[in-house]
Amino acid sequence: MAAKGLVPVKGGDLVVLLAQLSVDPDVGRAATDTLRAAPENVLASACETALHGAVLGQLARVFSDRPPLLERLAANTAVPNDAIFELAAHCSEVVSDIIATNQERLIAYPSIIEALYLNRNTRMSTADRLIELAVRSGLELTRIPSFKDHAAAIHGTKAEPSEVTLARDAAFKKALQTDSSDHEAIKIDEETGEEHLKDAHRPLSFQISQMKLGEKIRLCMCGNAAARAILVRDPNRAVARAAISSPGMTELEATGVAHSKEVSDEVLRYIGNKKEWLRSYEIKRALLFNPKVPVGVSLKFVVHMRDNDLRALGKSRNVPVPIKTAAAQRLQKKGQK
Repeated sequence: MAAKGLVPVKGGDLVVLLAQLSVDPDVGRAATDTLRAAPENVLASACETALHGAVLGQLARVFSDRPPLLERLAANTAVPNDAIFELAAHCSEVVSDIIATNQERLIAYPSIIEALYLNRNTRMSTADRLIELAVRSGLELTRIPSFKDHAAAIHGTKAEPSEVTLARDAAFKKALQTDSSDHEAIKIDEETGEEHLKDAHRPLSFQISQMKLGEKIRLCMCGNAAARAILVRDPNRAVARAAISSPGMTELEATGVAHSKEVSDEVLRYIGNKKEWLRSYEIKRALLFNPKVPVGVSLKFVVHMRDNDLRALGKSRNVPVPIKTAAAQRLQKKGQK
């Protein structure tokens, strides 16, 4: 009866009761439905009140699709940090701006800064301010591999006029919308080794070319595969490093990069030392046949090669001599067994 709202409890007390019952294994669904159907003014008031942290955290989960209520919760200092962290990962631009204003909370719980930074809805200017706050506060944002590079990119810069900031925010947002999940945005000709950007991604490439360093670095973190394919080939090593170490970089994408002769040796070295990716035979093979990979990185993969690839390595004109020699020795050793 309580889960269906059929008890003499009203207002904020009813919200608290239903929030508690919404996690009950027996009546949770009914309580959640009743809670979501409660009057908007009652819910709004509850979201602004210093209720128990567990109750406010549950309200944030139940109303994850109700922006007006989330805005009130984001501004409520009584909401626990872990609930704000969950919210920061996927919230709207408006809510992210609200969360970003509570510097005391951000400093106490740096994971919220990381979640906002990686949230595609967070404005670029807001992300810059978050990085600046982290640097000033001596925080280390470990979930953002490019944190130090982004901090260096904005070091000493002055705040831009608001109209310029808004324009750059809009440009960054447009690039995110232009981006796609196409991991083959750049095709590599198997015979010549030449790389070609697909026509469909030329607008994105142009948008990236107009970006500042900090914007490129953040796009590496929260962009999709097409953006990473372009950014990993950026001449600026900080950008390329951010792209290859991005949390979104997949094994499939890394395989394509391992074939590339246009990426830096630092990028190829990163791939060759990432244990999770080295379970892939194709990645190890690509690194061995790529003459740009440092010999010290690729040589260790010879023992994993199949006979036909060992023969191909021995005949290749592009493979370094130590690799060819090791391949021949490996074949000879296998033939003696």
